[in-house]
Parts: sequence; structure tokens; C-alpha cells
Amino acid sequence: MVWENNPRFPRVWNSYPNFQDWQRTAQSFQQMAAFRQQGVDLTSPGAPSHLKASQIPLGFLCTLGAELALGREFTAQESQPGGAPAAVISNHLWRERFGGRPEALGKSVTVDGVNYSIVGVAPPGFRLNIDADVYTPLGQLDPLILNNRGSHDGIFTFARLKPGASVSQSQAEMSTIQNRLNRLYPNDNRDVGIYVEPLKQAIVGDAGQTLALLSGAVGLVLLITCANVANLLLARSVGRSREFAIRSALGANRGRLARQLLTESLILSLTGACLGSLIAFLGNKSVLAAMPGILPRTEDVSVNAPVLLYTLIVSLVVGIVFGLAPALKSWSADPQISLKEGGRGSTVVHRRTQSSFVVVQVASTLVLLVGAGLLLRTILHLWNVNPGFDTKNITALKVGVSHSLTKTPSSTRVAYEQLIERIRQIPGVEAADFSTAIPLTGQGGYLPFWLDSHKPESLQGAPRLQWSLTGPDYLGTMGIQLLQGRFLREDDTAKTPCVAVIDRDFAHKFFPDGNPIGHTITAGFAAFGPCAIVGVVNHVKEACLNDAGLGNQYQAYYSLHQVPDQWVPVNYPDASIVVRTPLDAATLIPVIKAAVSQASSDQPIYNLQTMQQIISDSMSEQRFPMILLGAFAGLALLLASVGVYGMISYSVTQRVQEIGIRMALGADKGKVLRLFIGQELKLVLGGIAVGAVGALILTRTLSSLSHLLYGVGSGDPLTFGTASIVLIAVAALAGYIPARRATKVDPMVALRYE
Repeated sequence: MVWENNPRFPRVWNSYPNFQDWQRTAQSFQQMAAFRQQGVDLTSPGAPSHLKASQIPLGFLCTLGAELALGREFTAQESQPGGAPAAVISNHLWRERFGGRPEALGKSVTVDGVNYSIVGVAPPGFRLNIDADVYTPLGQLDPLILNNRGSHDGIFTFARLKPGASVSQSQAEMSTIQNRLNRLYPNDNRDVGIYVEPLKQAIVGDAGQTLALLSGAVGLVLLITCANVANLLLARSVGRSREFAIRSALGANRGRLARQLLTESLILSLTGACLGSLIAFLGNKSVLAAMPGILPRTEDVSVNAPVLLYTLIVSLVVGIVFGLAPALKSWSADPQISLKEGGRGSTVVHRRTQSSFVVVQVASTLVLLVGAGLLLRTILHLWNVNPGFDTKNITALKVGVSHSLTKTPSSTRVAYEQLIERIRQIPGVEAADFSTAIPLTGQGGYLPFWLDSHKPESLQGAPRLQWSLTGPDYLGTMGIQLLQGRFLREDDTAKTPCVAVIDRDFAHKFFPDGNPIGHTITAGFAAFGPCAIVGVVNHVKEACLNDAGLGNQYQAYYSLHQVPDQWVPVNYPDASIVVRTPLDAATLIPVIKAAVSQASSDQPIYNLQTMQQIISDSMSEQRFPMILLGAFAGLALLLASVGVYGMISYSVTQRVQEIGIRMALGADKGKVLRLFIGQELKLVLGGIAVGAVGALILTRTLSSLSHLLYGVGSGDPLTFGTASIVLIAVAALAGYIPARRATKVDPMVALRYE
């Protein structure tokens, strides 16, 4: 991937004229291609629906090394402005709307009011950043986007390196080319830089950090499980020492006994692997459904052959490694001593080994509990964050307004105003209006700006604002508090002077000692404005509830009605509708559909979400790892309690005679109970001490966890204390059951115990 950058952002979309110059000049690449993505309305064939689409250039699939399943790519004539409308459709759309028949070639699809002739069908599973269903020629895109060198409106660029060329070499060459373009076009390109990165890195992004965090959690659960199994096998081998002694006396050599124990360990390990693989296969879809947008290409995640092979290898390694402890014990055992001791054997070393395993289990469990607890507290803090508006009874949606109603800028304005008025007339709707950016979705665009007449020399290095085009009632509909001046009004139209409303952070930064009302603001590479500032409102969380790490986010709201005519076809379709109503979605959808269809029946409704759903989705980055870490921590807690139970049970069995002697000498049941509980708590507290140190180090050094936290420190004492108390309580309960059994030992029976 080839990105432009500037002093404000490390990656930005590319200027199409710059891309064309790169394509003509760069020598490090075999091929270079650009593409753009957007939503479109498909109205024929079939029912109207909103689809994802990409605009692609000539030779696009060839650059990716992909071949069409049917038909051809675009021709040079089709890739020019005013060329014949041609389209390549996805394999999915081909099968859904045309039954997968070859006769689909030459037929047409109506996209955004234009009839495109189908010239090709994409191969199965082909996708870029999105699952596009329609591909149209990039060269036919709006000239406002393609011909403006200063515009950075959604153009992505990727290239295929020549054999022997490296990413660093291409980076150096592209930087040289861009520096030359900056000198040639200083007004548009001053301070523009280039960043080249592998396509895989661009697609995967920061998902590797989340996967590393979860892989570490899986490793800890595996460690706890292995320690548990080794502990149980060790206890079982001690109980079978007399059996092994008899086998040795009958001629079995030590290697044969060790192989038997390893075989038993491998059978247990492989059985567990088969059961785990089955659970993973059955639960795979449910887990993936819980993490929309967190990991890329989740549709390709499955329990496949490489996963099963990895599971098999891990199971074999675990079976061998953790079966060695009892095997080595049987190897070194003296048969005569084992026969004399009646199977009890010397247990001091075994107790120490088992105690070590318990400490490992407790420490690992505490690390997982702390990680899950920190993320849980983060979610609770995020739910209590003030987003800057009233979140109750808000529903957002988009409508694909019929292109028969939007043939001219004036007819487009009328169609949208009539649409919002019909929605406002729905019984139960308190308020409604348009906005090109919905809070907590990250839809707001960033534009360079300047105040009054102070235009900077370099727009690339100029401060940025988040801009939204809204209807006059949007701020009131959202419950965004007015702090100074006024809101946008109905009489702010294309025929009146441009106005804008800024947020509190903007006013504090650029007008710390003065009144912003009356000053003008000009924004964008195409210089939208100057617009007079008429009001100041509260700051709104635009990208997410945890936006502290996103830098300065100065916000400005412009009237959608004041957009110049040439930008109406671009900006109006981007607008969402926000509705304040107590009606639930099930009741709202049918009445909105009825209101929308009054003007035309070919208008799809899509992206309908309540504000509560939007808020929940904005926390998905924290919620998904919290759920999995919580599940792993719960499983670890269960395994650790089983380990403690097994250790105390084994200790009771091995110390029956000691218990009998103690009770015969006058020890009461309470002392015996405290003996075993005390032994257990020493191990648990030791494990907690080790785990607390480990958890503190990991939470402070792992960026994959620390960047997810909000409102809570990595060493939060409440989380550490709660996790420790939970662990002590569960371990105490697990140890109490076998310890209580020790108090019921009959001294006379115990003294005769073999």
C-alpha cells in the first residue's frame, strides 16, 4: 500500500493527480493501481438494496494477480470520463441476482440511477478492504474528486514490487518523486510525504496486538492445564508405586514402565485435544459473531487442517513433556523399597513438586483474572462517560433517495427536505434531521482550516477540524447543549451567508480570551467558506467514548442547506437521519418505510441502529478481549480449584496414619482442619504473590492490553485485590472439602492403614 502523509496524520488518502504522476514515474513497481470505496443503491434487478462498491482502474485485477471468473476487465474507453457505463459484479451478487448463469454478461444493473452493463464477474471470495458487490470504472468518478490535486477523498493506492525490489527501496524512490511534486505544486502538495507498507500489514493493522494478548491467555490456560494433569499423574504414579514394583519384580524393565506412563499421558492429551477441537468447531461461528470489526477477514477464520495439525503437535508435545514427571519417578524408584512401604513411598519430594504445580496454577490464574478485571472496569468506566449529547431514544438510519428525484441540485434539496418532513410527521417522532456524521461512529471527516484571513502557507501542516454537514434541527435533536450564540436555522440556506457552529474545545483552543462569535472559519482544500461562527456547543465524542488518545478533535457543524450546488450530489447521499423517538425499532421500521415509499418505491433503508447499539459497538475493541479473557480466567479458576482439591485430597490420603496419630494424641478436628487449610493457603498466597508481580509487569509492558484501558491504571489496587480475594475464596472452598474429610478419620482405622 502507498499512502500520503502530512505533519498531522501518518496516513491519509491519496490525491488522484499525484497517483497518476507516481504511476508514470515510479520504477520500483511492476504495476500500480488506485481504487475508491463507497456505498451504492442497487435498484435493478430485484428488490432495492444498499450495497458496497468499489471504483477501480484499468488493469486492477491484473495488479492483484486475480482472474475474473467470467468476462473481462474494463477497456481503456470505459475507464475514461464519459465512457460507456460498465460494471464487474461480485460472485455473490452474480449468484444471488442472476442465478450464477453465464447469460448475466451483457445484462444491466441499475446502480445509483445509472444502468451499467455487466462485463465481468469477480472470482469467488475476492475482496479488498470491504466485500464490494459492484465494481465500476474509477475514471468515471466525479471530476471534483479526480481532478483536484489538493483533494484526498477516499483514494487508496497499492502496487506490486518488481522482482528484487524491496519496500525500503520503493519508499526511498516514492519519497523522491513526491518531493519533486511538492516543488511543482506547492499550493496543493506542500509538506506531503509518502509511506509505503506491505499490503498484509495494512489489512491486519493492530489486530496482531489483540491476537498476541489472546494467545498469551491461551498459553496460560494451557500451562495451568498441564500443571494440573502433571500433578494428578504424579499423584497417581505414587499410588501405583507398589504396582510398578511388582511389575519390575516380574521382569518388566524401567523403560517399559516409562513407556506405559507416557502412553497413558498421550492418550489423555489426545483425547482432550479431540474434545477441544470439537468444541472449537461448534463454537467458532458464535465467537466470530461476537467480534464484528475487531479482526480482519473473520469470514476466513475456521477450524481447518493447519489448526488441527497445530493442535495435534501441541497435544503430543504436552503429553510427552508432562508425562515425563511420573515416568522419571517410576524410572528411579527402588522396587524393594516400594514393596516394603506398601505403596505409600516417600512423599516429601512429591509434595514439593505438587506444591510447585499449585503455585504455578494460582499465579497464572491471577494474571488472567487481573487482565479480565481491568477490561471489565474499563467497560464500566466507558458506560459512565458523558458523550456530550443525550443518548436516550435516538435512532440513526440512512435512506437511498431515489435518483429519479435527485437529477439536479435543486430537486435533490427538495427531495431530502420532503423526506425529513414526512419522517417528522410520524406519530411518536419527537424530532429528526440529517447529519453526515453520527457520534461514536468515526464518520466525521478531517479538514485543514484557518480563521479569518490568516491562511497558512501549508494546508498539509494546518490544524484540522472534524466537520459535519447537518440540518438545522440536528443539534437540538441530539440534545447537544448550546453554550453560546445560536444553533443553525432554517433560514441558513445557499442564498444566505455561510455560517458554522463550533464546539467548546475549538473555542477554548483558538479563542481562549475572546468571543468566537462573528469570526470566520474557512475549511478544506477546496476552501469551503469563509463561514461566520454563530454558536458554540458542547464537545461530542465523535470516534469513540475513549477519545483521549486521538489528539485534538476540534469540531465544526455546517448547514447541509448551504452546500454549493456542485457538491450536492456528493454530500447529500452521505447524510444519515437521526430520529428522537420512544418507539422501538420493530415499530419504527414499518412506519419509516411507509413514509419513505410515499415518494418512490425504489428507496432502500439501511444502517438502522439505536444509539445504545452504537455505544455498545464503540466499545467492541475492549468488550471482545474482555469476554474471552473472562472466559479463560473462569476456566483457569476452575482448573486451579481442581488442582488444589486434588493436592489436598492426595495429601489426606498419604497422611492418614499421621492424622490418626495426631488425633490419638489429643488433636481435635479443628486442628486437623486448620492443618490442611493452612497448608493450602500458604501455597495459594505464594501463588498470588508470584502472580501479582507477573500481572503487574505484564499489564505495564504489554501495549496490547494497556492501550485498551480507560479510567483504570494497569496496577489498579481494587482489581488486584478483588482478583486475589476471589482466588483465595475459591481455593479455600476447593481445599475445604477434602480437608474436612480428614477430620472424619477414625484413629484406630488410620493406624492400621496401609
